Amino acid sequence: MTGVSRPPLEVGVRPTSFDRLFDEEYARVAAIARRVLGDPNAAEDVAQEVFLDLHRRFGDNPGAKAPAWARTAAAHTALNMIRSNRRRAGREERYATEPRLIDDPLVAVEAAETTRAVREALARIPRRQATLLALRYSGLSYAEMASALGIGVNAVGARLRRREARLRLVVCYASV
Repeated sequence: MTGVSRPPLEVGVRPTSFDRLFDEEYARVAAIARRVLGDPNAAEDVAQEVFLDLHRRFGDNPGAKAPAWARTAAAHTALNMIRSNRRRAGREERYATEPRLIDDPLVAVEAAETTRAVREALARIPRRQATLLALRYSGLSYAEMASALGIGVNAVGARLRRREARLRLVVCYASV
């Protein structure tokens, strides 16, 4: 799904830095969003939104920090989508007239509840903490996370442990 192809450039037109960045980073940005959201189609929407925003902000020559910016923006945008979806679901639930029927087996329900609880917890903790966790569980290395967040590589491990502990507390507190 992330094999997005752009129309060929006109004869004699050289690709811009943005074109090269898009080609190199689109799949990674979409993967980060997919890890946060759990929905490949929504992740594609997030990736497109990130690159549109990147181009609006920085133009055809976004600079050396653009890959890190795009990855961080993917996590932020995906988290914003979770928050937005949660608010919309709350509104829809308030106005729903019929109860939903659930036909899934117990294991699927438990897995869905765990996923929901983690996503809700991510939506409740501060954005920078949620971003760190989203980047880590998107498969980025400590060095890539440090670059994306503008912190030292040595600080990543300690911050990650604290954020994971905080997330566990938020998930446990929410389930009580």
